[in-house]
Amino acid sequence: MAVEEEGLRVFQSVKIKIGEAKNIPPYPGPNRMRDCYCTVNLDQEEVFRTKIIEKSLCPFYGEDFYCEIPRSFRHLSFYIFDRDVFRRDSSIGKVAVKKEDLQKYHGKDTWFQLQPVSADSEVQGKVHLELRLSEVITDSGVINHKLATRVLECQGLPIVNGQCDPYAAVSLLGPSRSEAKKTKVKRKTNNPQFEEVFYFEVTRPLSYTKRQFDVEEEDVDKLALRVDLWNASNLKFGDEFLGGVRVPLRALGQAGVHDAWYFLQPRENGGKSVKVEELGSLRLNIVYTEDHVFPSEHYTPLRDLLLHSANVAPVSASPAHTLGEVCREKQEAAIPLVRLFLHYGKIVPFISTIAHAEVNRTQDPNTIFRGNSLTSKCIDETMKLAGMHYLQVTLKPIIDEICTEHKSCEIDPVKLKESENLDTNRENLRQYVDRIFNVITTSGVRCPTVMCDIFFSLRESAATRFQVDQDVRYTAVSSFIFLRFFAPAILSPNLFHLRPHHPDPATSRTLTLISKTIQTLGSLAKSKSANFKESYMAAFYDYFNEQKYADAVKNFLDLISTSGKWDQRSIETPIMLKEGSVKLTIKRVDGKGSKGTKGRFMIKRAQGRNRFGMKNFKKRWFRLTNHEFTYHKTKGESALCSIPIENILAVERLEEESFKMKNMFQVIQPERALYIQANNCVEARDWIDILTKVSQCNRKRLSTYHPSAYLNSHWLCCKLSADTAPGCTPCTGGLPANIQLDVDGDRETERIYSLFSTYMTKLIKMQEACGSKSVYDGPEQEEYSSFVIDDPQETYKTLKLIVSAVQTLEQQHTKYKRDKFKKTKIGSQEHPIGDKSFQCYIRQQSESSTYSI
Repeated sequence: MAVEEEGLRVFQSVKIKIGEAKNIPPYPGPNRMRDCYCTVNLDQEEVFRTKIIEKSLCPFYGEDFYCEIPRSFRHLSFYIFDRDVFRRDSSIGKVAVKKEDLQKYHGKDTWFQLQPVSADSEVQGKVHLELRLSEVITDSGVINHKLATRVLECQGLPIVNGQCDPYAAVSLLGPSRSEAKKTKVKRKTNNPQFEEVFYFEVTRPLSYTKRQFDVEEEDVDKLALRVDLWNASNLKFGDEFLGGVRVPLRALGQAGVHDAWYFLQPRENGGKSVKVEELGSLRLNIVYTEDHVFPSEHYTPLRDLLLHSANVAPVSASPAHTLGEVCREKQEAAIPLVRLFLHYGKIVPFISTIAHAEVNRTQDPNTIFRGNSLTSKCIDETMKLAGMHYLQVTLKPIIDEICTEHKSCEIDPVKLKESENLDTNRENLRQYVDRIFNVITTSGVRCPTVMCDIFFSLRESAATRFQVDQDVRYTAVSSFIFLRFFAPAILSPNLFHLRPHHPDPATSRTLTLISKTIQTLGSLAKSKSANFKESYMAAFYDYFNEQKYADAVKNFLDLISTSGKWDQRSIETPIMLKEGSVKLTIKRVDGKGSKGTKGRFMIKRAQGRNRFGMKNFKKRWFRLTNHEFTYHKTKGESALCSIPIENILAVERLEEESFKMKNMFQVIQPERALYIQANNCVEARDWIDILTKVSQCNRKRLSTYHPSAYLNSHWLCCKLSADTAPGCTPCTGGLPANIQLDVDGDRETERIYSLFSTYMTKLIKMQEACGSKSVYDGPEQEEYSSFVIDDPQETYKTLKLIVSAVQTLEQQHTKYKRDKFKKTKIGSQEHPIGDKSFQCYIRQQSESSTYSI
């Protein structure tokens, strides 16, 4: 979800690999082992949780997490918790990375020392204050100076133990001063509106005989205003600290007035001193990306260059191929290129062209597509995008069964446990392999059309290049569909969204053995046993040395490499898209009574309860497929209600004011709306996005909606009394109906521009290589040997066009940053005082980078 900034969209995303923790302090008991899990938090809001690793002080998680960040944040934090069956889980330590420091660790495996978790340091949010120093004349004619402190509001306070009832404590700090005053408690909101004013006497007149009195500067310099936010708690432990600010009265200046927003800060000297090394450490790999995307017309020159790549001869001189040459990793270039070409429907001709060029450079048919080339990486990325649902419907049921049953499948005699039987394990493994092999080889009709078209191109290029080898038309396709698609998905189902977490060690071992066997079956190698280094695997593979397995693979490969034969839209099998537990209430919008419901399983809005009552909401298990949206009392039970996708008229956010609850959205149907609260902001965005995508092509979709609820006989947003009144706000739109190809072309072009800008020195060196090859016909210079340059003159022309387009975008970015810097006011709501990430941004923007070649 983008944040709009004066015509420019800002996207934030983070990709995290949570590796392992080590040297966790032992539990103070006879067992000493802990059951640990790790959470990912945006400030204090949890957005992801790993599985629990039991009985370990060095837990290995091996989990990946990616999300689009829908709001501003100050810290990306990781907490290690120890599960407690009888009490609340206890926190062991945390890693908190400031937003401005994320680039230091970009893409690097880093060990972070766990820091102690203190209630005084767990802060977030901001406060709006207004200070005014004024003269007050008393009844006796004496002039005193008073400081008026107005606490207006707070935003984004943390929710503590499921609730937030904040109040502010205001005190004037100075020599021999201890004045403190409190606001009223604001119930059930983390965005309280206080609007309260407190008065403090700042100075006394030096002499009552003087006609004029000035504020004593030395006295004012020693004074400061302290505002602390607290959560009013009913627990015996007292109120919880939410954050505070300290404002020196010097900030009033000559005018005697100060109006500003402040970020809340931790309490000084809070928490106990703990030796950091005693808490252990956590290995993380963090990739944080922030894309600043201009309107589409700014990217036209670079985008047109890239999309023309398939028509450039030779293809090695094309802009897209050039990006692959200059990037440090081919994967860096492949991800935005594939998404851009998919968005504009040109992925098949592009991959066909670069694949044909790679096949022509290949000398041995046994090594075809075996390297990490741009072609291989682009096809991998295409399969991940276009084939994710194909994987879901093909492998998820059997993978879920394997992870649930926990059957022993270890066939290595060395690793066999005493209680296990080798023959039984082999039979368990053989049955699993047989079932997975059958579901794969009978799934050809479900293979997405774009993948079929690419496989057809690979098959034709390979067969033409190596006409003597009859099997190359199969191996060219199997090297992708089996080696790079099905086998990795079986090995690591969590990375392909087939499972929520990394499997336990025993199940992971089973999946490894299955993946190895499936990979070998799909390779159609002439000597199967030679593919295994382990003798026990070679012996196990004898079960599958029958011709029927090879025939099944060839029939499957023939089917999926036939271009344009199958239409995905004819598939009737429901595909599970998303599921999870959230809270909901149901409200009619058709004018037939505000408290009725349709269908006996619907939840009726309780009569006589106010709009903030939590009893109006029920926790339900939601499930979304490409056919219907259902909710259930608990996971696995029959549906309480089923909503056909074609009945969804709109999916939009619901303003917090409606129920004084965050992360709410509404699913609008012809006769009623479901009001749903997600667990956090990331989950809310995910549900809104995927529900909008699956219902985007519905003929009766609404063009307007009500952003607030209908309560107390009127809409809170527009105050209209008729519950059938048309919406007052345009619906969000523009999302493509195809879920897998939900791509923002301008954002991907911006990412490609960023890569070209980052590797500008390599572009320069590549130009030099073109010049060297054009004028020198001897042995290639070593510094230029890493580039593939088939036509120096054509490549030089392309490079010149790329540099020109990149320079133009660079100038536009620089102008935008300078203009923004001039307009920015420190202390505004957008940039509160204490925003260190923005201060870092200002330092960076004071330098402008321009290139001239």
